[in-house]
Amino acid sequence: MRSSDGLCWRTGYWTPDDAVTGCDGQLTPPIAKPTAPPIAVPAPVAAQTSTQAATQARCDFSVTLAGDETFGFGLAQLSNSAKNRLKTEILPKFQSCGVIEAILVSGHADRLGAPAYNVKLSQERADAVTSYLKDQGIFRPIESRGLGDQQALETCAGTLKGKKLRDCLAPNRRVEIHVRGTAK
Repeated sequence: MRSSDGLCWRTGYWTPDDAVTGCDGQLTPPIAKPTAPPIAVPAPVAAQTSTQAATQARCDFSVTLAGDETFGFGLAQLSNSAKNRLKTEILPKFQSCGVIEAILVSGHADRLGAPAYNVKLSQERADAVTSYLKDQGIFRPIESRGLGDQQALETCAGTLKGKKLRDCLAPNRRVEIHVRGTAK
């Protein structure tokens, strides 16, 4: 059927007996104008992108701010030595990246104290490093996690007590910074 605007329509009940001249039948390709420029076929975009990505250098790195160098026992404030290390060793690594894709800051605690307290403390440590990075001009979104004592590096003997036990567990009190990106 043809509408009053000249458009061709078929209903759900259409049969070949309902065919309309000019609407139904064999489709034929359009005739190219002899004066029209040839049709250019663009190169596949996906192939170019994957080739470029394969040749781009990566700017991935991980850094651990370890033990009591970074945080005192039971504390979440960055020490001066930690701030200095962030400023002199870690911030320059960010500057070598052209595009930063992801930043993950993970805080950790030792096993001393209640599990809920350790998760809270480790989150505060991760947040302290995240805040410092933002204060220094790192404006990419940063994912900050507190993992408590879930990923301990040292377990220490059960016979240790007091300061000796805290010193032994010091490697567990840390912040890890993981960065993924492409180099300049």
